[in-house]
Amino acid sequence: MTNPNSSNMEPLTRTQILVVMGVTAIILLVVAKVWQRLGSILLLKIHFSVDNLLFGVALAGVIIVASSIIYRLWPDYRKSADSYLELVLKPLIWPDLIWLGLLPGLSEELLFRGVMLPALGYDLLAVILSSLVFGILHLSGSQQWPYVVWATIVGFGLGYSALITDNLLVPIVAHMITNWVSSSLWKFNHGSQNPMSS
Repeated sequence: MTNPNSSNMEPLTRTQILVVMGVTAIILLVVAKVWQRLGSILLLKIHFSVDNLLFGVALAGVIIVASSIIYRLWPDYRKSADSYLELVLKPLIWPDLIWLGLLPGLSEELLFRGVMLPALGYDLLAVILSSLVFGILHLSGSQQWPYVVWATIVGFGLGYSALITDNLLVPIVAHMITNWVSSSLWKFNHGSQNPMSS
């Protein structure tokens, strides 16, 4: 009997996952910088303040709690998330999760909230459009639609936080913390399946 979570693709190794994360981050950063230059787009600013830092932490908490509830209540999402996270997290060891928070947290926020929001009009429609593109970026197969739906909702929360605070720091902090905590929880709960995870 075949594994319902498996795809036709061979599992990636730890090195392959890390290289893909790094290359993807570089591509997103290059796209953001080229788009910014060609479109003469002012990058959304990063303002360091305790209030904005705490807002990012609080937003991450809301996303993590909501994700945990949806994970328990929506079987299709749970299957989709497990399939996606197993593909990405299973080969990684604990210290690699630092990169899983930093690389997407910085590169995706720079592109989707830092450049795309201002380029699309820096309003609610821009938040919706950038969220849809952000969700689609998380599509790794036709069975992943529930994960894409959730990523789109998260993208909306991240984009809306940037819009109301006028600060890219908030979604960056929220994204990084969400990735770290969610990946750590998944790794902890599924760690026995990976002998390298300890």
